Amino acid sequence: MTRAAVLGSGSWGTTFAKVLADAGTDVVLWARRPELAAAVRDTHENPDYLPGIALPSNLTATSDALEAVDGAEFVVLAVPSQSLRDNLASMAAGLAPESILVSLMKGVELGTTLRMSQVVAEVADVPFERVAVVSGPNLAKEIANGQPAASVVACTDDDACVRLQEACTTPYFRQYTNDDVVGCELGGAVKNVIALAVGMAEGMGFGDNTKASLITRGLAETSRLGAALGADPMTFMGLAGLGDLVATCTSPLSRNRTFGEKLGRGQTLEELIAQKQQTAEGVKSCRSILDLARKHDVDMPITENVVRVVHEGVAPKDMVRSLMTRSTKAE
Repeated sequence: MTRAAVLGSGSWGTTFAKVLADAGTDVVLWARRPELAAAVRDTHENPDYLPGIALPSNLTATSDALEAVDGAEFVVLAVPSQSLRDNLASMAAGLAPESILVSLMKGVELGTTLRMSQVVAEVADVPFERVAVVSGPNLAKEIANGQPAASVVACTDDDACVRLQEACTTPYFRQYTNDDVVGCELGGAVKNVIALAVGMAEGMGFGDNTKASLITRGLAETSRLGAALGADPMTFMGLAGLGDLVATCTSPLSRNRTFGEKLGRGQTLEELIAQKQQTAEGVKSCRSILDLARKHDVDMPITENVVRVVHEGVAPKDMVRSLMTRSTKAE
């Protein structure tokens, strides 16, 4: 029987833990708060993030990270991307020697511009082939409810990739393998930024032409950055690229899209934080993604303008003007 630890009890971490358990894997979910771990353990429900969703009996929970990872074949990381380094450092000593570390996170680290798999390999001091990534159009609530979805498992080690694929494939969640870790991670990270822009367009009252244009040109930005970093261009046409981008940019379940919509309606980042709005991943990662693009001399105008709106106080309407008055060129 395969054993897995999922570190992070938010909606996606809990949902992926449910997927693993439904596929026949014994799962320990780590929650930072003891009371949430107890609720999951005693009621088989995560009342804070997935209320009303029954969790399988082979899924338990703990607030002790070292207890969670003890003997786990798969250690799944589902913490906020900017807190990954500190979280993983505190539990790295407890990892089993041959465990596969699985990243569910979609971001780029501030300061270092490292992708999440690179942070994992560095902090855990493991070979890169022991790090896998899961990415795709994976809105947690839909998957938790058993609605059909597909995703990509990416790892440079084919055997590890297939083992993880088998451990998290269910009748409602289909996994495809890919060896392009770079492309899968970039698709997952950049789409959050593009979703903020699409949300702003929605908030300003613009229609489908505007949003389709942003999605398409956002995909072009992602592909340019991917090409500079050695990704396979075809990855961005698949689930971890276009699939994830469409879902995140169009669904009201997308935190990045809805956060952008509120910005488009005139609210500031400070106001949203004051209202205790849960910060979207793209809000933090947009700066590090832009830094990464500039480091490799890649033009990413949508990302640049999202940074200006979110972090420099530029009005969304000025973002539109900036994008629409750029010099004309061939597609």
